[in-house]
Amino acid sequence: MPCSTSRTRISDPAEIRSRLQEQARAEGFNALGICAPDAAPQLPERLAAFLAEGRHGQMEWMAERSHWRASPAALWPAARSVIMLAELYTPEHDPLEIIHHKDRGAVSVYAQGKDYHDLVKKRLKRLGGWLVQLTGAEIKVFVDTAPVMEKPLAQAAGLGWQGKHTNLLSRDLGSWFFLGAIFTTLDLPKDAAERSHCGSCRACLDACPTRAFPAPYQLDARRCISYLTIEHRGPVDPELRPMLGNRIYGCDDCLAACPWNKFAQAATELRYHGPHGGPALAELAALDDAGFRERFSGSPIKRIGRDRMVRNVLYAIGNSGLAHLRPVADGLLNDPDPAVADAARWACERLP
Repeated sequence: MPCSTSRTRISDPAEIRSRLQEQARAEGFNALGICAPDAAPQLPERLAAFLAEGRHGQMEWMAERSHWRASPAALWPAARSVIMLAELYTPEHDPLEIIHHKDRGAVSVYAQGKDYHDLVKKRLKRLGGWLVQLTGAEIKVFVDTAPVMEKPLAQAAGLGWQGKHTNLLSRDLGSWFFLGAIFTTLDLPKDAAERSHCGSCRACLDACPTRAFPAPYQLDARRCISYLTIEHRGPVDPELRPMLGNRIYGCDDCLAACPWNKFAQAATELRYHGPHGGPALAELAALDDAGFRERFSGSPIKRIGRDRMVRNVLYAIGNSGLAHLRPVADGLLNDPDPAVADAARWACERLP
């Protein structure tokens, strides 16, 4: 993003950093850290091992763009600094309470309101545009969808550390926050990397319903409920279906179990919060394509499509033990989507 303004530009890195911190707060970000693009040299080896084990499942895009994902410096060689930003979406209620309401679907906290991709990216673009006007530097903005490994970079920038569940934790923010990145040609003062503060705790590992962690700090996505309900196409392994419970989009169990969340700050962006209580399974199962798109317009849930959502809902119905939901599953036995029809048969077999 070249700058053509005649405004006096600032070149002192320390002053830029100070003003950037202030402006980030004004935009709604809760924390900022800066690292070099090559500040996580362990990335190539760790990513290669993860892919070699096949733990990425059907996420072929991780392997296809692994050369960029493993090396932020290769993604944009001109970058001299990576500005990592955190924005809270801390839930207002106990995120695991919904697990006990068998006739309703549990949706991950981050997906209960407006799509964070849109909200965070708008803030990043505004902040990046401000930085360009201030300095004349070039920038690139990334939020989740680009081949950028935000969590290792955020740890290198001092925002937190990757816990035993591989998600980012912070002593000040807890674990409920989104990450965004601004790559820039500016050579800004760097922050010290954060170290792990998990100690001997294994609460997150023990909380996982599907035992998706082969070891501390390792994840096998093929067993992760977030992966299974969002990324996985087609039928889910019958062995894993009972473990999904009523989780129909994502899973918060490992995050919610973390003791560091007692220090979590409240979110300031209310659009991340959805209505209290999950959606009724019977209502979701009745959605056609048009109804699904209308229901989840502006939500990150929209990306999985009607068929995958109804498949997930039928697994939840099969796990509910509620006889009054049997006709709902029965009505989808001949659904055009094979995975939906298979899930309907499975649900009917399990219900009284």
